[in-house]
Amino acid sequence: MEIGSGDTEASPLLSLCSALSYGVASMAMVFINKAVLMEYRHSMTLLTLQQLATTLLIHFSRVMGYTKSKDVNMMTAKKLLPVSIFYNANVAFALASLTGVNIPMYIALKRLTPLAVLVAGIFMGKGRPSLQVSLSVMCTAVGVIIAAAGDFSFDLVGYSLALTSVFFQTMYLVLVEKSGAEDGLSSVELMFYNGFLSLPFLLFLIIATGEFPDSLTLLFAKANSLAFSVILILSLVMGIVLNYTMFLCTIVNSALTTTIVGVLKGVGSTTFGFVLLGGMKVHALNVTGLVINTAGGVWYSYAKYKQKMSKQRRLISDEEARQK
Repeated sequence: MEIGSGDTEASPLLSLCSALSYGVASMAMVFINKAVLMEYRHSMTLLTLQQLATTLLIHFSRVMGYTKSKDVNMMTAKKLLPVSIFYNANVAFALASLTGVNIPMYIALKRLTPLAVLVAGIFMGKGRPSLQVSLSVMCTAVGVIIAAAGDFSFDLVGYSLALTSVFFQTMYLVLVEKSGAEDGLSSVELMFYNGFLSLPFLLFLIIATGEFPDSLTLLFAKANSLAFSVILILSLVMGIVLNYTMFLCTIVNSALTTTIVGVLKGVGSTTFGFVLLGGMKVHALNVTGLVINTAGGVWYSYAKYKQKMSKQRRLISDEEARQK
């Protein structure tokens, strides 16, 4: 299924299915990546393999006629290059942080992205956000501070990597909004450009960070384990599924819907994160902080939804007034 931003309005069923599929894929991906990184700590190499698998699959699908995506356009590639760099920097640091941060705290830290976007918007002259948006974002930030104070497995490096990921995700979102680089491209084409442009950048990173060639040697050694091979293949497949559902949800619905789905899936991921993959030691302060952080995330989504609905009502009223 390929849907471009210029297509007619999607059906309610397609909108619902795209949002649900992104939520499920996003939640599953956090746990699958965590499971792989518990056995194989070379996160940059893992990301490179995921992007390589995505690019090759789309390329051969196009060659064999299974997809109608267009040939590479260098002007489009040039326009999408900065977006791709920030996207992959975000994912790379997020993956690296999972080696030292438990899943509930990882999700809590990633919920600081709206705060970073809000601050970036003020500096870019977008104006001050509404009171509800501001308070909800501050709520998520306070929740992170409280939760971190009660985190038995506190890892300074892991926290730093996660916060760096938040910075790059903010730059990615701001750049996409500013450039409108996604206009006119289908979900599959966005995936292909992202993977195609990512590979040189990621190959440089795995060499610069010293992962290569030890990461490949370890990978081949680990491949003898059936359990590891299965979870690695699942990670590669889910990397493709996640990218596709994320772009599809954004194109069919909106960036706001994708953000809201991301927050809501975080509630489920936080809950499961307490018990899956070894779980985590529970401290009252940590749980309190995570509850405040989650509440702030849901509040933020609700505030942004109300803001969008209010804007749409005003536009409809203005249009009706002009027609009278």
